Amino acid sequence: MPALIYIHGFLSSPASHKALQVKHWLAEHRPDVSYHCPALSAYPQSVRETLEALVVSLQGEDIYLMGSSLGGFWSTWLAEQYNVPAILINPAVKPSMLLPEYLGIELKNYHTDETYRLSQDDMTALRAVDIAEPQRPDNYWLLAQTGDETLDYREAVEKYRLSKQTIEEGGDHSFQDFENWIPETLRFCDDFYKKTV
Repeated sequence: MPALIYIHGFLSSPASHKALQVKHWLAEHRPDVSYHCPALSAYPQSVRETLEALVVSLQGEDIYLMGSSLGGFWSTWLAEQYNVPAILINPAVKPSMLLPEYLGIELKNYHTDETYRLSQDDMTALRAVDIAEPQRPDNYWLLAQTGDETLDYREAVEKYRLSKQTIEEGGDHSFQDFENWIPETLRFCDDFYKKTV
């Protein structure tokens, strides 16, 4: 059975809009695909351990990754480590450059009451998993909207320049109308494994 891991963004949760869209779409249209969306901490070392443990537990399955924002960053790291396909939705490309502005201040999860306080050690842990130049370009499909108000989509276009890309004019960081792309992104992941048989 294929297993899809949806990796939510920074300070988000499995209750995020896109995560729930994917969960519900799979339940209705692709019940053959098991859905996994772990609740991730804001602390990079904890995220790394959670995601590694999940991937290891799914060894033997065809693993599909789907990551939004910082989840796209983590999806890239996993795709390189385990040679699995990844759908990147308005992905964060250089989070270690963006997150220092959050150091030392109390951060709150958008969906829960959990709070965090990042340190320099967290930035070091984040840099340790940064894939500056993806070595498996065929593993990725970049979905980005030019109206992203949080991240510069051009950085993702450059980083994944050798990969499949869909760049939509307008939109925003949430990637408007993402649900329209779910069926095709699943086919991309299905086809990845057909090529490797």
